[in-house]
Formats: sequence, C-alpha cells, structure tokens
Amino acid sequence: MKIVLAPDSFKESMTASQAVSAMREGVLSVLPDAECVGVPMADGGEGTADAVVDALAGEHITVEVSDPLGRPVQAKYGYIPDRKLAVVEMATASGLELVAPAERDVLRASTFGVGQLIANALDHGAAELLIGLGGSATNDGGAGMLAALGAVLADADGAPLPPGGAALARLDRIDLTGLDARLADVRIRIASDVTAPLLGTGGASAVFGPQKGATPADVEVLEAALTRFSEVTETTLGRARPETAGAGAAGGLGFALLEYLDAECDPGVQVIAETVGLEKSVAGADWVFTGEGSVDAQTMLGKTPFGVAEVAGRAGARVVIFAGRVGDDAGVLLDNGVDRLVAITVPGTPLEQALREGPASLTRAAAEVCRAIA
Repeated sequence: MKIVLAPDSFKESMTASQAVSAMREGVLSVLPDAECVGVPMADGGEGTADAVVDALAGEHITVEVSDPLGRPVQAKYGYIPDRKLAVVEMATASGLELVAPAERDVLRASTFGVGQLIANALDHGAAELLIGLGGSATNDGGAGMLAALGAVLADADGAPLPPGGAALARLDRIDLTGLDARLADVRIRIASDVTAPLLGTGGASAVFGPQKGATPADVEVLEAALTRFSEVTETTLGRARPETAGAGAAGGLGFALLEYLDAECDPGVQVIAETVGLEKSVAGADWVFTGEGSVDAQTMLGKTPFGVAEVAGRAGARVVIFAGRVGDDAGVLLDNGVDRLVAITVPGTPLEQALREGPASLTRAAAEVCRAIA
C-alpha cells in the first residue's frame, strides 16, 4: 500500500516536515510494510520556504535586512542549489509579526527588506524565485522592494520618496535605469491565495489595510497613494493592470511583482505542488494524508488540504484530512473529493496543551485511520 503524506504546517504546533514525521510514525505502527512518501506542503504563507527546502533537500540562507519600519532584522529564505531556486517568504522581512501592535504604522511600512532578500538570492545565483505573499505589514504597492532593487521613485522635485505607502501620493516619476539587470533573466513565481485587485472596495487598502492597523482615514490615504502609483506605472511602463487578480496581495506587492518584474501569479498551493513534484509523488498512491491546524468550508478557497485533495483525486487516490480543529461547516469537503475528516485533538483540550501535544496527537490519529483502512 502506498500512502503519500502531504500536510501543511500545524501553526504553532509543528512544521509541515514534523507533521510528515508524525504521520509516518502512526502509519508504520499499524502498516509496517506500507510505502510512505513524505511531501511537506504549503500554500505560500508561513512555512513555505521550510516546506520546499525539506521537500527538495535545500538549505536556508540568513540575511540581515530592514524590517517594515526600517530596523535591522535577521531574515531567511530557502535555496535549492541544484535548481538555482530561491524561496522567499515576504513576511520574514516585511511581516506583521515583526512589528509590535503598538508600533504598527501601515502608512510608512515598507517592503524594502523583501527587495534585499531578492538581491541576496540573485547574489547566490538564483535563476528562479518563488515568492510567498502571506502575512504582510505593508501597503506600499511593492515600492520599497523596487527601491531596494535599484529603482528610484521620486517626487516632483526629483527627491527620492521616503518609505511607505502614504508617500506614494507625492510620486511623480519612476527611474528604472538602476534596476538590477539580473532580474531580466530570472523567472519569478508568486505563491498566494489572495486574488484581490490593487484598488477599489475589494483591493489592498480597503480589505487588508484595517488588518494592519489602518483607520478609515488611513485607508483613504493609502487608496489615493496606490492610485497614483498605478498612474505613474502606466506612464513609466506604458501599461498598468491594477485590476489583475492578486495585484492587491501583500499590500500591493503583487502589483509591483507583476508589472515591474513580470512575475507569474497562480494559487499558492498549485505553485508549491508543482515545485515539489506532488503530482509525481501521488501517482500510484492508494491514500493521501494531508492537513493543517484548522479546516472548515473556507479550506476549499485555496488552502493546502483542498489543493492536495484535488491532486490526489486526479490520481485516483483517496484522501484523509487531519486537523487540530474541524469546523462545523467542514463537511462540504466530504462532498468534494475528501474521504475522511479527522480531528486530532479531543474537544475541550486547552489550546496550549493541544499545541504542545500536536505531533503525538497526529501520530495517534494517523494510526487510528490506518487501523480502519486495514
């Protein structure tokens, strides 16, 4: 029997790789002759670099960069030397968790650190970049990233703009002559489950700004600033597509990547699945075990377990989703290619205990499922 183990991380409890190990222990305790194939997964959010590095035997590179407010921070990205592939999670440099709630300032938060990570990856010889866009603290349209890569965003007096999305309201011109020339030869793929456009009521500022501390007045400032950024982009490049799905991801970082760096944008779990070769691993499998910390009806909207289930379904394998919490509305997954939903935590268990005991609980749950299979 072939069983593919392809979970995402269980947030604050275990990484995707640790979840694979926990599942494997449970499977082999009941089915010692089973062929277990581990494929750590992610969807472009937290844990993406770890999952790809673990799946492809890569390495982590740590770099000092600027955090969202310009302070030094140690950030890491994944690198797969034999593929010249760098995996960058924007949140490691420009993430919300890097800024204490009392210090958050979405008007001046910058993606400069993301550009520094990209530049370092190019220094290491990267020919392909995979960039996860989850968890941002920023709303600068990717302007900071462009500045770190050599572009100059200037006001009407020719002075470079200060960091942050609000400053874009004064944007007059963008000089790309200093943009890192190596970018022209690099394939860039965006991994994100956000399909928001850059502007409008469903865009970066209106939808995600408040989550980063923006007041209603701040949202108006940022919307006007990103509108100006789009207008100057059209003048600079001869085009601007703020309506593109995903342009609003990570406070508009998706827009800069798509327009200025010719990035490709696809659902995060699809990009990760293709990168780690999930379809090839699932070929011939009888069962596929996947999961993450919580599943519910929203899991069908681009989350890892459902993306894995779709790949498994095409291969004719049956699917089990494990989770610390299974929402009351998660049953819809059973009508869409999933065979079983398994909560690994006993209801009523204190959260701290559930997180601490996550690996052991997942091992036990996997063993129970395998006994039923047997």
